Amino acid sequence: MARRPLVMGNWKLNGSNAFTKELIAGLKAELHDVAGCDVAIAPPVMYLAAAQSALNSCGCSDKQLISLGAQNVDINVQGAFTGDISIEMLKEFDAKYIIIGHSERRTYHQESDEFIVKKFEAIQKAGLVPVLCIGETEVENAAGRTESVCMRQLDAVLDTLGVQAFNGAVIAYEPVWAIGTGKSATPAQAQAVHAFIRGHIAAKSPAVAEQVIIQYGGSVNETNAAELFAQPDIDGALVGGACLKAPAFAAIVKLAAKAKVR
Repeated sequence: MARRPLVMGNWKLNGSNAFTKELIAGLKAELHDVAGCDVAIAPPVMYLAAAQSALNSCGCSDKQLISLGAQNVDINVQGAFTGDISIEMLKEFDAKYIIIGHSERRTYHQESDEFIVKKFEAIQKAGLVPVLCIGETEVENAAGRTESVCMRQLDAVLDTLGVQAFNGAVIAYEPVWAIGTGKSATPAQAQAVHAFIRGHIAAKSPAVAEQVIIQYGGSVNETNAAELFAQPDIDGALVGGACLKAPAFAAIVKLAAKAKVR
């Protein structure tokens, strides 16, 4: 089957109200005639309202072109959880994709595989799309543990929720050593890991494995995107720094849209 690529921009801790409006206006202009690729942006949560407003002002067709995402969510719906954000709150701002398991959350906030699975389940129960980030550190990569680390992070979901949980979900393979470093896995290296991920899921359900979107993330830019998207198991990208400039992000989207139909 043909998988429709997804290019998603993770703004991380960047932006302002003015920046949000300006970037969305720039993306509208750059992407108005692009088809064949799903596009999403994940601003900091306090700018979701500004992003929602900017997209709503575009008209229906423009709004549908770019979906909103969030960089995090809590597992609780309400209560005494200071500083947390519920899935129901995110739904009020039309958030569709929720990033979970990012290495920065795993590292800086000590989020465990088990906690990430709870987030995954909460997102799906709410009818939204989890974007599960997995990947190995530089030390793990050097030790030849790339596959074992990815397998452990996948199995946390598979063993708890079952393979069907990956129906309609997104996986983002992000080698930690490539995030924000300027380094990127070669297309062949990335493809090998993506094929492993798809194969690991296929061992439980070929049908689920065939439809699941597996993005690559890690210093994706206009220069390396085309070769990455040419790989058969790479279905778009989770973009960091390059998503903060409309022309650069739009160029990556256009390259994904041009990628061969799989």
